[in-house]
Formats: sequence, C-alpha cells, structure tokens
Amino acid sequence: MDSHHFLETALVFLVATVIAVPLTKRFKLGSVLGYLMAGIVIGPQELRLINDTAGVATISEFGVVLMLFVIGLELSPQRLWVMRRQVFGTGLLQVLATSLVIGAAAYYLFGLTVNAAAIVGGSLALSSTAFGLQILAERKEAGTPYGRQAFAILLFQDLAAIPLIAAVPLLASASTKHGFDLMAVGRTVGIIVAVMVGGRYLLRPVFRFVAKADTVEVSTATALLVVMGTAWLMEVVGVSATLGAFLAGVLLADSEYRHELESHLEPFKGLLLGLFFISVGMSMDVTLLLHQPLRVAMLVACLLLIKGALLWPLGRVVGGLDRRDAMRLAVLLACGGEFAFVVLKLAREQSLITAEQHGLQVLAITLSMAITPLLVALFGKVFQAKPKAARAFDTIVADSPRVIIAGYGRMGQIVARVLRAQGISFVALDHSVEQIDLVQRFGSNNNIFYGDPSRPELLRAAQADQADVFVLASDDPEASLRTARVVRRMYPTMKIVARARNRQHAWRLMDLGVELPVRETLYSSLKMTRMTLEALGMPAEQAADRVERFRRHDAELLKRQYLVYDDDARIVQTTREALADLDQLFQADAEPEPKRVRTKPTGVTPGDEDVTR
Repeated sequence: MDSHHFLETALVFLVATVIAVPLTKRFKLGSVLGYLMAGIVIGPQELRLINDTAGVATISEFGVVLMLFVIGLELSPQRLWVMRRQVFGTGLLQVLATSLVIGAAAYYLFGLTVNAAAIVGGSLALSSTAFGLQILAERKEAGTPYGRQAFAILLFQDLAAIPLIAAVPLLASASTKHGFDLMAVGRTVGIIVAVMVGGRYLLRPVFRFVAKADTVEVSTATALLVVMGTAWLMEVVGVSATLGAFLAGVLLADSEYRHELESHLEPFKGLLLGLFFISVGMSMDVTLLLHQPLRVAMLVACLLLIKGALLWPLGRVVGGLDRRDAMRLAVLLACGGEFAFVVLKLAREQSLITAEQHGLQVLAITLSMAITPLLVALFGKVFQAKPKAARAFDTIVADSPRVIIAGYGRMGQIVARVLRAQGISFVALDHSVEQIDLVQRFGSNNNIFYGDPSRPELLRAAQADQADVFVLASDDPEASLRTARVVRRMYPTMKIVARARNRQHAWRLMDLGVELPVRETLYSSLKMTRMTLEALGMPAEQAADRVERFRRHDAELLKRQYLVYDDDARIVQTTREALADLDQLFQADAEPEPKRVRTKPTGVTPGDEDVTR
C-alpha cells in the first residue's frame, strides 16, 4: 500500500467515523452501530470508497486483541470472588441454557453440523457489553438490582467468550476427516500453562525495571510488547491470539501496574476496536436483507425471543428480581453482542460455517443491537415503577431544643455531632426519606425526624419557639430559601445560621435577614489555598496570614456586592475594583517594612469538614 493510498484510506475512515458515530450516539443507538453503519456505507457494496477489506480486517483485529487484554486486566480474582454468586450463578446458567437452545435450533432447523451449531449457539448467547453498560449508564440504572444483575451476566459472558474463541480452531480440526486432533489440544493446554507460569514470574520484574526509567513512552511500548508478544506466541502454536492477550491481562489484573497499563492502551484499543467494527460493516452482505427480508426478520425475532424467554425466569428465580426488573433484564440482554462478530468471523475463516450463514447471523446481530435501545425505552415506560405513597411526617418528640437543624446531610451531621458532644439539645429535620433511613440504620438518633422544615406545623411540633438558633444546612437552595422565609416570618427574633451554595444564594439569604451565610466551598477552598502556599515553601504563619486577609477582603466584597447584586454591570465593576485592591494589598508585602497593621489570623482552621451533602 503506497503512502498516497494509505492516507486516502485513513481519511475515509476518519470522515465516516466522525459523521456516523455522533449520529447514532445522538439517537442513543450506541457507537458500535455507528461504526457498523460507517463500514457499510464506505464498503464495497455501497459507495465503494474502500475495496481492500482483507487488509483493513488484518489491522483491525489487533483492536480485538487489545480489548481482550483490557478485559483480562479488569478480572481480578478479588472482584470475581465478591460477585461470585451473580457471575457464576446467573451468568453461567444464562450462557449454558441459551447456547444449548440456540445450538439445538441451529442443528435441527438449519442443518448445521454439531460443531458449527455449538459455536453458533455459544456466540449468539453473548450479549453486547458496550450496549448494555451504556444504556444502564444513560438511564442511571447501573446501581439498581437488575442493573447489577445485568453487569454480572455481562461479566461472565466476557469470560465465556475466551474459551469460545479458543474452541473454534479445535472444533474446526475435529470437523476434518482426521477427526479430533489430540496433539492440538495438548499443545493448547501446554502453551496456556507455560504462559501463565512464565508470565507470573517474568512480567512483574519487567514492569518494575521499566518503571524505574519513569518514561511514559517506554511504559506504553512495554504494554504493547506484552500484548503483542503473548498474542504472537499463542498464534505460533496454532492458538487464538486473542486468548493470549486475555491471559496476559489476567496475569496483571491484581498487579500494581494495572491502572497504568489500562491508561496507556485505552486510546489504541478504542481506535482499533472502532476499525474492527467498521471492517465488520464493510464485510456485511446487505443484499441478504433485500433478497431475504423475511428470513432475516425471523432470525432477529427468534434471537430476541429465545434469549428473552430464558433470561426472564433466570432473573426471577436465580437473580431474585421482581417481575418488572426481570423483564427489563431480559429486554436489555436479549440482543447479540460484539464478541459474536469475532467468533463468527473466526468460524467462517475456519470453514465451520458458510459465507451465507455468516452474513445472515451478522445481519441478525446488528439489527438486534439496533432494536435494543428502542425496546428498552418502550419497556421502561410500560414497566415504570409506580410512585410510592408519600410517607407521613414523623411525630416529633422534643424537649425544649436549643437548636433546630434543617437538612441532615454531611454538613448538618457535623453540626449535630458537635452539639451532641457539648450536651446541647437539638432537633434535626430532613425531607429525604432515604437520608433518614440511612442515618437511622447506622445508629440510634432519637432526635432526627423526617419532615419538610418549611412546614409551619412541623416547626411548631419541633418546638422551634423554644430554640435559640436555626441551622439551615439544606443542600437545595430553593428549599433553603423557602424554609428561611417561613422561619423569619414565624420566629423573627431567632438567629439563623445558613449554608449558601454560592454568592447569589448568599445574597438572597441576606435579603431574608440572614447575616453572613456560610458559603459551603469557601472555607475548604481557603484551607486548600493555605496548604498550597505552604507546599510552595511559604512559612505556615505567613500563609495563614495571606489566606485570612483574603477571607476578610472577600467578606467585605460580598457585602458591597449585596447592595448592587441585581445590577450585572455594577457587579463586574466591583469585582474588578476588588481585584485591584487585593493586588495592591499583597504587593505591600513585598516592601521591606510594610506600613500596615497586621491582624493575627483567627484560630479557626476552616475546611477540615466535608461540606458536600
């Protein structure tokens, strides 16, 4: 390939990717479909911009190798042990059951050989990890019971893909007239053992030696060397190169170099994996969809129905999900997956399946992946959880509290802990059921109650008229302002100590008579600034003095801007003036004997507390 042709090919790939992938992502169809569509359009069947599909496929297969290595890195023994029940329970049963049913259908209905049916059944049992995790993340459902179950099944499917890829050459050799090749099996087992044992004692010393050089490019080169070297070694003895990459990843999964390796290889993996999916799209026989639409539609329907019908009872019985979550699990994982492209391509090269069978299955997998986001959205609306009945406010039992705390997040909890240690009585109110349940689960807090602190009847029940101070620690600015209005109206003489999200929130609280609201990030930022100055070599006393002077200057600016905070032009002007004043103030420190009275910093060390809710 000459340089001109290479540049032209690279340009076509990049243009197709930049156009297709953002479009599919925009419609929440995933990047994989974008790559496949780009491959179809630029391939030999449509625009014919690229005809060398074999050359592209050869380069792109390295993306699969890197993907398997990264998957191996993520499969640390500790992680698998923690999720052993879900991964090796539901995941194992799903892969076995789906492989058997689809394999039997391929053997009896479509006339495939036993070995070919086994490979087809195993490949179609796998779902799309990229699609599944992306949909869960977009819908913010990764932490739900069905989301955790889906992740465990996908994790086992990634594991199952490795022996499936390794089995293709062995089953292909068994399909020949010579029968099952025992030498091939022995050679495979021997090289796997050699790689595992050798890598265990060689890889870590190598990475330790390279790490001493402290050079990023050498570390990246070493990571690529390990992946390519193991893959090449496996290929030399007739075993899948992807299996070698996976084993190398597993060997380094619990090492201290895991995260560094992942960061070095991620850009290569993403680009080359995208190139692999483009090459799959280029090799797809789209004419089959035009000539045999009913057959393709039947394959897609059978794939979705068989996998969904098997996933639903597994989710209910083994996973312990309710009907709604079991159905959502079935819909999410019923499609085919990206590993099926790898396995079926290898099976086609090994003559286990014909070109037409390969084309039909690739089309069915692609269409099932395209339909999945739409089905998930549809079933998400149909099986949307019914809103829970509003919980009644707690009955408050208080004995003349001196402080009322509104909002019991981390900021409110810190105030409460200090008050409790000082023996000061208080009542805490929070409008979040989850927050109250979480707090009560971790200790006996008899003076913490569920309720909306902006409700006058709740404040009366909490005996707010007996309190001296009202601590407004809510993290919701609007709820905070609403509560402040009610408290100021009902108890005009009560002192209010309020948390403010930012300057605008602070000014609105000041409108309600709250003096100097506590901006939630100010003091922690000042503490970080002081530590930064000390880290740069400034004496601790001088650093504390600079920070304290800035705090006082900023507090004065807050009061000045409060008078004009509804005038944007005046705000900008006062900000510029304040910056100039601050510059002059600090420039005075450069004088040999500054003519000013230095105020000793306060003894408060702000920012030690965690102020986020």
